[in-house]
Amino acid sequence: MTSSNDASASPALRYQARGSLKGRTILMSGGSRGIGLAIATRAARDGANIVVMAKTGEPHPKLQGTVFTAAEQLEAAGGQALPLVGDVRSDGDVAAAVAAAVERFGGIDVVVNNASAIDLSRTDAIDMKRYDLMQDINVRGTFLLSKLALPALRKSSNAHILTLSPPLNLDPKWAGMHLAYTMAKYGMSLTTLGLAEELRNDGVSVNSLWPCTLIDTAAIRNMPGGEQIVQAARGPEIMADAAHAVLTGAHLSADSGGSASNTGNFYTDEQVLRAAGVSDFRPYSLGAPEEKLVPDIFL
Repeated sequence: MTSSNDASASPALRYQARGSLKGRTILMSGGSRGIGLAIATRAARDGANIVVMAKTGEPHPKLQGTVFTAAEQLEAAGGQALPLVGDVRSDGDVAAAVAAAVERFGGIDVVVNNASAIDLSRTDAIDMKRYDLMQDINVRGTFLLSKLALPALRKSSNAHILTLSPPLNLDPKWAGMHLAYTMAKYGMSLTTLGLAEELRNDGVSVNSLWPCTLIDTAAIRNMPGGEQIVQAARGPEIMADAAHAVLTGAHLSADSGGSASNTGNFYTDEQVLRAAGVSDFRPYSLGAPEEKLVPDIFL
């Protein structure tokens, strides 16, 4: 069993990496905890450079970690880290983060759109401030960070935008359950769809990644009943290994056409890791048997 609070204790012996992120520069929104920190820590173990832009500069009473403690963890794992306190909703903060990444590390190879807000309220119950927050962070933030990083990404020999958003499943079930959140997450996925096509000839791969099961995060734990719900979840290490596979191409077969085919996809963590050779997902669980895990939404 792995701890969701120790992203470096990955059960990655079952995921045999066939590539490395050593020396590549990753700019991530969010990332001071949870899935984002797990992805960044996995990259740091390769010796990657990671620029983490997150709002939490001071300790939060309900949220573990700050952008500075995240940077300490990344450097302890073997990477170089640049912590930046910033808001993905702010044009100035995002522009400054892009400029800082280029100045410190000489460029940007990967953008990870990790920052996201969640509220599963139905339409008559949703507060419009929460609606606006989700649209601003999830949709606008993803679009803005991707947009402003494009000049630097085009100069990379192996550029990638990876967004943590679901497949565009138009089954009315998902819109009917939590319309505001569905629109916000699908806005992130539409950004993947559009940018992959727009940048197809620019050498920039654009993909989305989504978990098959619930993942243990602070956002889930802070929901009513969350401490019990996450007992039927997997740790964020599964998303870290899956993101590593996508960014290194470990999930691509030798005859798949290389990086050119690694764009415009809506991957799930299990799909990617199976293609990379993983057959046993039990080590990623927090203890519940596989058949008792809670499936994630939108699938």
